[in-house]
Amino acid sequence: MLYLALSVLFSSLIFVIFKLFQVYKIETLYAIITNYFVASVVGLLFYDGTVNVSQIPQKSWFWGTFLLGFLFIAVFNLMAATAQRVGVSVASVATKMSLVIPVIFGVFVYQETLGTIKVVGILLALAAVYFASIKHGRSGVKSNSLWLPILVFLGSGCIDTSLKYIQEVYIEEAEFPLFSATVFGSAALVGVLLIIIKAIKGSFTGNLKNVIGGVALGIPNYFSIYFLLKALQNDQLNSASVFTINNVAIVMFSTFLGILLFKESISTKNWGGIALAIISIVLVAFF
Repeated sequence: MLYLALSVLFSSLIFVIFKLFQVYKIETLYAIITNYFVASVVGLLFYDGTVNVSQIPQKSWFWGTFLLGFLFIAVFNLMAATAQRVGVSVASVATKMSLVIPVIFGVFVYQETLGTIKVVGILLALAAVYFASIKHGRSGVKSNSLWLPILVFLGSGCIDTSLKYIQEVYIEEAEFPLFSATVFGSAALVGVLLIIIKAIKGSFTGNLKNVIGGVALGIPNYFSIYFLLKALQNDQLNSASVFTINNVAIVMFSTFLGILLFKESISTKNWGGIALAIISIVLVAFF
């Protein structure tokens, strides 16, 4: 449970840092690309073995990390587009409700058993994420923008499912830091391609403030993935339980951080979602 708690902590810090980006006028795209470089370096520093870059492509999980790196960049941009065109709450709900995908994957592929109580807990978790995220005055989703939250939902679910599958089939525990570093390195390379395209178009505007923001984001971003991989090795909790607790706890903790640090207002529905989240965690984790 310690690894799961640490994953929740670092994942929640990411949301706080994104909020600070808005406060300090940091350009998110360039900061996120810098963050992937930083996260990759942190992963290499935490790897105990000898790093031979030429041997990394020979690892059985290498092409999986390249796919994940692409997904990291793609899903991030889809989340940004969803927040801008449809609404922040819609983007948040679409991202967190994606826990359904790895849960279903675990049941069918790994024959993981849930039981009636855990199924109820997962359903409550979905309701908790929705009510904790919904905001007053949210406009409806226009039909021509509906594909954005759908793609965010599918993309986030694919990331979690791919992490679980690669961790289960290909990675030895000692290689977690190297695997994580390679994932972030792949995302950084995709980000560089985006920067090159923007530079060619004449729309590149990098500065030191964006780099500092990327450094601040990269460290917790790395550890959020690293500790999630460690948590998935828990013999007492299956992947359905891990993903449910992780996603719901992030919503809860991020909400409290928003209240404490940014004085964000919480509606009655939001508090109801938090209450449902606590109940769902109890049902999934302890029954």
